[in-house]
Amino acid sequence: MLTATLTLAVYQATSTFPTTELYGLTSQTRRSCASIPANIAEGCGRSGDAELCRFLQIAMGSACELEYHLLLARDLNFIKASEYESLVENVVEVKRMLASFIKKLRADS
Repeated sequence: MLTATLTLAVYQATSTFPTTELYGLTSQTRRSCASIPANIAEGCGRSGDAELCRFLQIAMGSACELEYHLLLARDLNFIKASEYESLVENVVEVKRMLASFIKKLRADS
């Protein structure tokens, strides 16, 4: 599962953030990333496509939030540009997959 792999990679990347950011950017980045697979899982556990779609949209919002947190971390030199590119590439792929799934669910309803 791409989102689980991404979450592990983000936790690894944020482990080197300054300790002053533990309750700031570190926490926000990890939370937004972990929220993606958690919302997908919760949506799958709900009844009906409408509820699943709602949770996929929440996951999409978390992915967009994560994308910004990674950009900020790069701009603050908390992560290297190459690491940023690798992580964001995965975030973009997750967003693409979510958008496709949401579109299909809406078309089927």
